[in-house]
Amino acid sequence: MKPTPHRRCRTPAIAPRIAAAAISGAALLAGCGGGNPLANPPTVSNPAGAGGDKLAFAYFQKCVAPIFLEQLPIVQNGVASTNTCSGAGCHRSGSGTGGALSLVVPAQPVDLADPANTPDAIRLTDMYKNYYSAQGVTVPGSPIQSRLIDKPLLLSVLHGGGRVFADEDDPHVKRLSYWISHPAPTGQDEFSPATYSMFTPADPATGTCNTQ
Repeated sequence: MKPTPHRRCRTPAIAPRIAAAAISGAALLAGCGGGNPLANPPTVSNPAGAGGDKLAFAYFQKCVAPIFLEQLPIVQNGVASTNTCSGAGCHRSGSGTGGALSLVVPAQPVDLADPANTPDAIRLTDMYKNYYSAQGVTVPGSPIQSRLIDKPLLLSVLHGGGRVFADEDDPHVKRLSYWISHPAPTGQDEFSPATYSMFTPADPATGTCNTQ
């Protein structure tokens, strides 16, 4: 009786290709800063978010939004000129190249005393879109960490529009800093009447913009 010939296992031709693809993908991810992607844990636990404070809409509308429309002196590559933050080619929505800050122009003011202007109604307006975009480049409570201030001051970060403000004593920077430093009380939204204390008198219709 003849012994049964030894049968060799054959690896399907596709296996080497799969292995090569896996190694190649791992190398790509590692090159993009992925570290060791094949050793990732099966689940990732992200820490609970902190903060969540809202910046004042009333102060933004009256004191911050006009800054974006104003002709401001800028210095870019040693050349002085003037421009607006909301200009085409800068931060204007649809035609700007200014990254995260996108401004709709024109954005009509919202009458906060009109009962018809409920929070839901205001959130549909162009003014609110600009508010939302501007708040997105801030760290509420920390002006010095906010791109809305760091970039036009060139504080260790590049700004395509060049230096817009000479220093932190610029009146525009003071308004931006005050807005960022005074979020609505914890648990209250951006329309909270408590934020009206940011005006003197405490009325967004008649008050002046506090800066300290």
